[in-house]
Amino acid sequence: MDNSLELFKIRRSVRVFGDQSIPKKQLEKIVDAARFAPTARNLQPWEFVVVTEKAKLSQLAQLAQTGRFIAQAAACIAIFSADTKYFLEDGSAATCSMLLAATALGIGSCWVAGDKKPYCSQVSALLNAPSEMKLVSLVALGYPLEKNVFKEMIKRNLNELLHWERF
Repeated sequence: MDNSLELFKIRRSVRVFGDQSIPKKQLEKIVDAARFAPTARNLQPWEFVVVTEKAKLSQLAQLAQTGRFIAQAAACIAIFSADTKYFLEDGSAATCSMLLAATALGIGSCWVAGDKKPYCSQVSALLNAPSEMKLVSLVALGYPLEKNVFKEMIKRNLNELLHWERF
């Protein structure tokens, strides 16, 4: 089980993808991982829309100013949530699970913000989301163009940010 912790060290944001499509079964595994994310009071308020059509990926990229690379992705998953008290926390937990699952499958991913962005209503309309659902995030997916992209990243040392009993 300790090897699972390595995923946290090698997961990174990938914004440049090759042309290879992602098999439907792999996309289902990524969404299935999100389904098991923790959620307040076990409400599981999320819904997921997987987009693989190139024209729709391009439309999403045009809407999301910080996600222009979605146009080159093999897929993009929109994470929606019912408007519960902890929708953002629940949707974010599901998003993190997706990112780690993608890494485990050798698929690159990048989290694109949803909530509070001006394009939320446009993305919701494009994907025919019910009006009561809130867009939490978009996750661009694809096989990384760069070789050996999954390697440990440079991060702050643990002893610089870990505090015991008090700050």
